[in-house]
Amino acid sequence: MKHASHPDIIAKLKQAQGQIGSIITMMTEGRSCMELAQQLQAAESIVHLAKRTLIQDHMEHCIADAASEGGKAAKQAMAEFKTLSKYL
Repeated sequence: MKHASHPDIIAKLKQAQGQIGSIITMMTEGRSCMELAQQLQAAESIVHLAKRTLIQDHMEHCIADAASEGGKAAKQAMAEFKTLSKYL
């Protein structure tokens, strides 16, 4: 299912992909560990933000909608929420 947040998430992941490519280049060039660590932290932050956006969007739309239906859908929504909470 495609959500309104997906284009933004894709943009963030492409940014992280570019960042990681640059880090690989930096490593082959023998750049300092300090520079590499800073760039790795930046890439990690981008991926973390993309993940958080995806999970929050999913919880706000899919899980909330299923929970409001009640019954089996609500139970499945709660199970999914518990699983997703491990990734936060």
